[in-house]
Amino acid sequence: MSNGPHAKLAELGLSLPDVVQPLGSYVPAVQSGHHVYVSGQLPVVDGKLLATGKVGNGVSAEQAKDLAERCAINALAAVDSLVGLENVVKIVKVTGFVASAEGFTGQPGVLNGASDLFGAVFGEAGRHVRSAVGVAELPLDSPVEVEVIVEVA
Repeated sequence: MSNGPHAKLAELGLSLPDVVQPLGSYVPAVQSGHHVYVSGQLPVVDGKLLATGKVGNGVSAEQAKDLAERCAINALAAVDSLVGLENVVKIVKVTGFVASAEGFTGQPGVLNGASDLFGAVFGEAGRHVRSAVGVAELPLDSPVEVEVIVEVA
């Protein structure tokens, strides 16, 4: 049995969805040299946002962590469609945005949903630098958005 990223996803009970279609005039991912830059991904499944609202007011931190994992899965789908997950050398940087209620400061814990997934799928190559930013609003009233920079072979 393969030890590659698709096999790791299957071991986790996950599979890659179709690439989420952009909401505007941009592409889901673009390669430049040895890097793939993935546009901000929302927690969308089958064309529908899984939740709306602010983390800390209507959306729990734990729910938001799960939503961040879904964003990461959608990011991997974009990478896979462009260059294939088997060509990923390293997850380099993750930037996460959390639509935060006043006083909510748990953005790093929310983004662990994405970071933990990358670690589970890619092992040491999934360890990355990261920014976790609290914002007032996100597209479609999404609680979380995640963008990724990936090094590829």
